[in-house]
Amino acid sequence: MTTFVLVHGGWGGGWEWGGVEERLRALGHVAHRPTLTGLGDRSHLLGPAIDLDTHIADVRAVLEFEDLRDVVLCGHSYGGMVVTGVVDRDASRISRVVYVEGLVPRDGECVLDVVPADVAERLRAPAADAGGVRLPIPLSHAEIVASHGAWYAERIRDQPLATFTQPLRLEREPGAGLPCTYIRTTKERDPTFDESARRARELGWRYEEIATIHDAQIDDPDGLVELLVAAAG
Repeated sequence: MTTFVLVHGGWGGGWEWGGVEERLRALGHVAHRPTLTGLGDRSHLLGPAIDLDTHIADVRAVLEFEDLRDVVLCGHSYGGMVVTGVVDRDASRISRVVYVEGLVPRDGECVLDVVPADVAERLRAPAADAGGVRLPIPLSHAEIVASHGAWYAERIRDQPLATFTQPLRLEREPGAGLPCTYIRTTKERDPTFDESARRARELGWRYEEIATIHDAQIDDPDGLVELLVAAAG
């Protein structure tokens, strides 16, 4: 039996990992899928004080209060920033880290430093119109329905701005020396994650691919579970 903690990406929530959790539990594993502050069912808490440190504290609190140990910590997309911070601050409860096409930051970088400059600019522009507190959902409702379905479009929420602009301070290299796996999706090959994938290989991490869209947990939960279980072993 393996304990997984599944950390979602930007604009999302723990709800999007439901299919993966169900499949992991059917295989005899334990899975936790927290929702980060200001998002999903906690979107009513969104405010200017919510930053990357808040989300790192969210995950560390789950580990502590659920008394989880030997955890396989998984971060999807923006969640890569969060899990990198978690293991850097205290890796004692973590056995392995899996980046599901997650961002891989270096010391002093924020999300907008890790993604390509044109992506960062597209994200910054609407934030000013939103009062400098939130990052609006970057796609239209119709676009999200077309790619992910209405149920997904109804649940995503604006992202707290400071979670993307606060630099992450690291004392060690990403992954903190733990066994790490990087999973890259290939159906769309989003260039947003090219640099993170390159860094993962440079760090010598295990590298896997899955033929899905970026949100593999939505598009192919069976295939993703297979890779997560393999990474845990």
